Amino acid sequence: MAKCDVCGNDYDKSFTVTPIRGEQKTFDSFECAIHALAPTCAHCGVKIVGHGMEKAGSFYCCANCATQAGAKGMKDRA
Repeated sequence: MAKCDVCGNDYDKSFTVTPIRGEQKTFDSFECAIHALAPTCAHCGVKIVGHGMEKAGSFYCCANCATQAGAKGMKDRA
């Protein structure tokens, strides 16, 4: 069993993730992994679980948030 790095739960089905530029992390659920690893929308603060978008180093959950934050030319993917 391994302890979750986010909630501390000691779980027999925990898993590890090694981010591209980081050290290995252990989680007991996707919920904890998302909480720890997913980027946050620079406009509304939601965790970005889908594709999202990036402009000038800022991440956004959708084109609407990007536009409201002043990013030009952003379109949601079809």
